[in-house]
Amino acid sequence: MGEWDLKSMKIEELEEYLERLGEKRFRAGQLYGWFHRKQIRDFREMGNIPNALKEKLLAEQTWVSLKEAERYVSGLDGTEKYLFELGDGHVIESVLMRYRHGNSVCISSQVGCRMGCRFCASTIGGLARNLAPSEMLDQVYMIQRQTGERVSNVVVMGTGEPFDNYDNVIRFLELLTDGHGIHISQRNVTVSTCGLVPEIRRFADRQTAVGLAISLHAPTDEKRRTLMPVANRYSIAEILSACRYYIGKTNRRVTFEYSLVAGVNDGEEDAAALARLLKGMLCHVNLIPVNPVRERSYRRSGEARVRNFKNMLEKSSINVTIRRAMGRDIQAACGQLRKDYADKKKQENDYADLRQD
Repeated sequence: MGEWDLKSMKIEELEEYLERLGEKRFRAGQLYGWFHRKQIRDFREMGNIPNALKEKLLAEQTWVSLKEAERYVSGLDGTEKYLFELGDGHVIESVLMRYRHGNSVCISSQVGCRMGCRFCASTIGGLARNLAPSEMLDQVYMIQRQTGERVSNVVVMGTGEPFDNYDNVIRFLELLTDGHGIHISQRNVTVSTCGLVPEIRRFADRQTAVGLAISLHAPTDEKRRTLMPVANRYSIAEILSACRYYIGKTNRRVTFEYSLVAGVNDGEEDAAALARLLKGMLCHVNLIPVNPVRERSYRRSGEARVRNFKNMLEKSSINVTIRRAMGRDIQAACGQLRKDYADKKKQENDYADLRQD
């Protein structure tokens, strides 16, 4: 097995791979279509591929296909949250959100996360491993398969820091937006980062139409360091400089995600400082009343405080919205469902071991 599994390969890479197997190069287009347009779950489903080639692929390759472990549907708004099991037994989360403009899927890019943001359940337990491009794609494919509905928007905002898995995420974006595959428009895709400055600049150099979101969450370095350990590596000034570089390369606005934590970063002085930081920048602020996590003491800001924060930004001509809470009755906070599932499995295994003793 090479650097990439088959579902993570581009057509030209599939051609080279098949040639090494002694097969005809034209089969690459057929394979690619089966993987990404028809989104099959097994080599055996490929109707126009000779059995001899299927046997070669089965012998040479590990087929990447996720398995649904659990699925929850919100009684409030129809949001669906999925736990998918990977081939090695790890589980990841994905969320389907239905809007008037189409279906949006939030995918994970890693199993766990090592960024350590204080208010996020995804980072509890640290990073287990990166996801392959095929494992990211299959989150979208599985949800389309399960619902029978097309996904039109994808956000890489689930468990993990996408730019900590940069090469795999870029490969995923290329396959996701490729005209020979599922062909989701680049403008309908957004990647969120906690602020890895070198990778933001690398991403900008690609001059892609894929959107960029920055998890900012504080208007000063001092306050940001209390919430996000990555702030010890990169200052807000460095992040904003990289964002301006992205805007200059792409002419696309940057979204700043700002989780409002009661009594921590939701005061009028915070709103005023944030307005000064962003004034004149081509950007949008997405205010997110924080999702409470059991293992953390942070609380959600009250509605009046959130509204006042928004009004102060708007008075400074900052484009701002308040993210609509979706799936609150199905543990839609990033990482919480995955952690609960892992805890439950551990309890079951511990109980089984006790019975054997």
